[in-house]
Amino acid sequence: MRRLVVAMILLVGAGIPAVAQSSVPANSGDKLKDASPLKPPPGAKVAIYEFEDMECPRCAQVSPIVHAAVDHYKIPFIRHDFPLTEIHIWSFDAAVTARYLQDTISPKLADDYRRDIFANQNSIANREDLNNFTQRWFQSHNQKMPFVMDASGHCTQEVKADRALGDRVGVRHTPCLFVVTQTGWTQVVDINQLYQTIDIALADTRSPAKSTPENGPHKN
Repeated sequence: MRRLVVAMILLVGAGIPAVAQSSVPANSGDKLKDASPLKPPPGAKVAIYEFEDMECPRCAQVSPIVHAAVDHYKIPFIRHDFPLTEIHIWSFDAAVTARYLQDTISPKLADDYRRDIFANQNSIANREDLNNFTQRWFQSHNQKMPFVMDASGHCTQEVKADRALGDRVGVRHTPCLFVVTQTGWTQVVDINQLYQTIDIALADTRSPAKSTPENGPHKN
């Protein structure tokens, strides 16, 4: 059964192009500056880390595959907003709205909003389109949209902190996806390799520590 699920996910991902959204040339390559934040939550052995831009078409394409993997393996998913404001005009505002929903209403509703934004990216060309979409979305989910989405500025600061964290790590494009353990990390460049990467990470966490040969002569 597990092999069937993996095969289905790989089949879905096979048609996804390998182009990420980036504020630097696509052939720049990923050289992380500081990978120390890439750790699973306390008590977890393996987790998926993602830096995401809600205006990024590639993020929209890989999102269902990532969430399917999280559900399949029952491992933590740590998402950080990384709005590429250099090239995307409404991604930051969308991230703030998602944080507002997460902080004040429910994480599930925030996930639903992100999913629906991804599904409707092609119909959102500017901030006015985003605002109109968000108004309809709140109404359809029986929620009252605030006159000012983030009057306190708290959600804005959360998104800025995420972007700063990504800059510290050395994120240069979206989606930027990692499978992490307590002792290391692997960047998932090809989404079709996500399940295999998780399998390897889980196997590594189950492997016994390598013993070091004793110095000097062996005793009988």
